[in-house]
Amino acid sequence: MKLWQKATAVKQEVEEFTVGKDRELDLLLAPFDVLGSLAHTRMLHSINLMTAEDLDLVHQELKNIYREIQSGKFTIEEGVEDVHSQVELLLTRRIGEAGKKIHSGRSRNDQVLLDLKLFIRSEIQNTVEEIKELFYQLISLSEEHKDKLLPGYTHLQIAMPSSFGLWFGAYAESLVDDLLLLLAAYKISNKNPLGSAAGYGSSFPLNRQMTTDLLGFDALNYNVVYAQMGRGKTERNVSSALASVAGTLAKLAMDACLYMNQNFGFISLPEELTTGSSIMPHKKNPDVFEIIRGKCNKLQALPNEIALITANLPSGYHRDLQVVKESFLPAFRELQSCLSMMTFMLKNIIVKDNILKDEKYSYLFSVEVVNNEVLQGVPFREAYKNVGSAIANGTFVAPEAVNHTHEGSIGNLNNNNIIGLMNEVMQGFNFLQVTKAQEELVAD
Repeated sequence: MKLWQKATAVKQEVEEFTVGKDRELDLLLAPFDVLGSLAHTRMLHSINLMTAEDLDLVHQELKNIYREIQSGKFTIEEGVEDVHSQVELLLTRRIGEAGKKIHSGRSRNDQVLLDLKLFIRSEIQNTVEEIKELFYQLISLSEEHKDKLLPGYTHLQIAMPSSFGLWFGAYAESLVDDLLLLLAAYKISNKNPLGSAAGYGSSFPLNRQMTTDLLGFDALNYNVVYAQMGRGKTERNVSSALASVAGTLAKLAMDACLYMNQNFGFISLPEELTTGSSIMPHKKNPDVFEIIRGKCNKLQALPNEIALITANLPSGYHRDLQVVKESFLPAFRELQSCLSMMTFMLKNIIVKDNILKDEKYSYLFSVEVVNNEVLQGVPFREAYKNVGSAIANGTFVAPEAVNHTHEGSIGNLNNNNIIGLMNEVMQGFNFLQVTKAQEELVAD
């Protein structure tokens, strides 16, 4: 079944090529397609395009289909092109003529746009929850290990003292900035395209504000041409935000791999969280961190992939946009699994103490000694030369402690301020409004 099918049958080769992975991917969109139909049909009733009796029949069966989707019993049958066709087919089989009326005033174009927007909104919420859990795990580790010093590097050369408090806290604050981008992507996505039809509106007197309110959107995509132009652009913007989170995870995973290396030896993991070698019995490989790094590096390529697919498309709908779904829809679950595993690994991380007592780290404290001379009245450039000479002739003596007190330094992490920034960003998401709207749509 195809919503656009007429008398002429399409060649099987063309059908298989053009449908691609749509049936498989559309299962991810299925609950949102039903939500959209619940809102759209209520609007059709309000403008006298559906009777109260038909509306009752349609809603009762749509809610049954929604429950089937939630329980994993919903499938897209062979020969049925997409989720929209499958839902309409089920309705027509089960309730007859009333099921054929649900498509009035919309096109597959605005239907899939809506499904994507609702899917994105839901998956951003799931991603934010994973980010939040990782964020607080990092803050907890930062506080727990704030007094344990760690070498800091520039150019991968020993540079200045750092700490585990700074290291864990840095990635927590990085997630806050990533979340700002995700919030912007959420706000772009949280606008209703329904009613734009094929991209040029409808001659029916649709009440687009009504469906906007029923689905918990912040606003409309007002201009119907722009609503269609949002396909591809929305995915690119969202994928950029996902890529930012992935970048933070990939860097943290790389640090973890480096710090587990025996030449560094700053952290370790329980043996059951590592893998071994088929010929080297001593190996404890950080495979989880390596896979996180690889997957997150792949996710960072997604915005460029979408940009290239959509780069030279004029306004209006084009089938190229279907190709975007194949990489975009699975990206959320991929990132969420990486976030979840990173949190799990960090809950079991073993942090070494007294790292800087090793003689090779003595020169980490050279800046400390320079600054101490400056505090005693020696000009900085002269103090710098004095310490450089001491290092060169082997008389340099490292201090036993560091005293960093300014905001965001070893002795003043400002983790509470970073938590404040996180809370501020979190308040920008209207997850409760969305959840309430969706619950009301499917309620009996």
